[in-house]
Amino acid sequence: MFLADSISRFGREVVGALLVAVGRLDKSFKPSDTIDRLRRHNFTWRDSIYIFHVLNAIFWLTVMQAPPFPYKLAIPILYAIALLIPFTSQFFVPATPIFAWLLTFYSNQFLAAEYRPEVHVVLLPTLESVLYGANISDILTRFTHPVLDVLAWIPYGVVHYTFPLVLSALIWLFKPPLALRTWATTFGYMNLTAVVCQIVIPCAAPWYELIYGLTPAKYGTPGSAGGLARIDALFGSDGYAKTFGASPLVFGAFPSLHAGWATLEALFLSHFWPRTARYAWAYAGVLYWATMYLSHHYLIDVVGGGCLAMSFFYLLVPEELRADASGVVGAAQGAKYEQYDLENRRTRRMSEDDEFGSGSDVADWGEEREEDIMFRSPNPRGAAGGSQSQGEGSGKAANGSADPQKGTSSGDGKSHKHTASIASLIRADKGSAEETWSPIGSSGFVFPPASSGEGRR
Repeated sequence: MFLADSISRFGREVVGALLVAVGRLDKSFKPSDTIDRLRRHNFTWRDSIYIFHVLNAIFWLTVMQAPPFPYKLAIPILYAIALLIPFTSQFFVPATPIFAWLLTFYSNQFLAAEYRPEVHVVLLPTLESVLYGANISDILTRFTHPVLDVLAWIPYGVVHYTFPLVLSALIWLFKPPLALRTWATTFGYMNLTAVVCQIVIPCAAPWYELIYGLTPAKYGTPGSAGGLARIDALFGSDGYAKTFGASPLVFGAFPSLHAGWATLEALFLSHFWPRTARYAWAYAGVLYWATMYLSHHYLIDVVGGGCLAMSFFYLLVPEELRADASGVVGAAQGAKYEQYDLENRRTRRMSEDDEFGSGSDVADWGEEREEDIMFRSPNPRGAAGGSQSQGEGSGKAANGSADPQKGTSSGDGKSHKHTASIASLIRADKGSAEETWSPIGSSGFVFPPASSGEGRR
């Protein structure tokens, strides 16, 4: 019954989110609407990135040999039509970095060998041995088993290619449009940067070392499925052998985009849905192992891909999305009350339905909660009525209010707020008011504390 109720509730949430997401879409098919928006657009220096995309497309379309001219002109023509129609442009514009990556990845195979840099065969295993003390990827491939093969194949050969689409759908359904644009932009530029790096610094994967040794590599060498060949043998197929054998970028071991995708997906899931963090990073960890177990990447490739993903995540995610209230801000602020044993007199919580309020709303919320802490008395017992144990108390001695929540023990209200907050940090968790030193004594702010004999006179 509980499972059925949960599934029914989840289904209603998905349907409701789908209706909202569809309602947000621009359903116009008039190119004139796009042209009018373009005329009204205030161009900034950020828009200059599209000049790069135009030049990048021209270069790779010129290099591309299949399909031949003039058939390959259909690619920019269809893309331009998709940009002109408002309904399709709302998807194609944010996905421009992704299309740039796909075009670069596919067309690089047509570059002449004389213009390509030398393939590095020894570089990655040498760096791995120097940095980590051993060839970790080689150690992981020494013992294989069909169960381990399947365990590595599922995240590496199945989930890896479908997870970005699933995550895109989730973000589109349950998050604001800015989140989906950010995901597409970050994902696209990370992949584009990785592919350019793989073209400029081509490196052989571990499977090359297993097949050809450390002999120099030549362009034109067919790719290999590595450990995935055992999956082909297990299912009696040759799908992975054909796919990797026809790869347009054979020597693209560093950085690992398998590791980069998994890391970026885990970062976005952890940020937008904090409760899924443990599962997202567990998937990423298994995929890290699978890349080496299947002899497709060295450990340094995995580290490079993970670092690349983290860099783009923190560079391209805007402030509006960084101040996510689904546990990032709220948990950090609420934890202060528990950590310092302070009563939380504000119980307001930001609901998950409003996870992406404006940046100013989130900031104001955090400042209000922080101010509550500052207004707290450094001695909760004294604030609850035990101030008589200190004589006239710490608040009245400084010509301020005896009420700790009014926060003015002197003429300067800010001074009291800050000193009260400091006192709450340094006071002991246990002990009475007489056993605990407070910088706000009967004679005002005193630092360092007087000796025990002087403090009790």
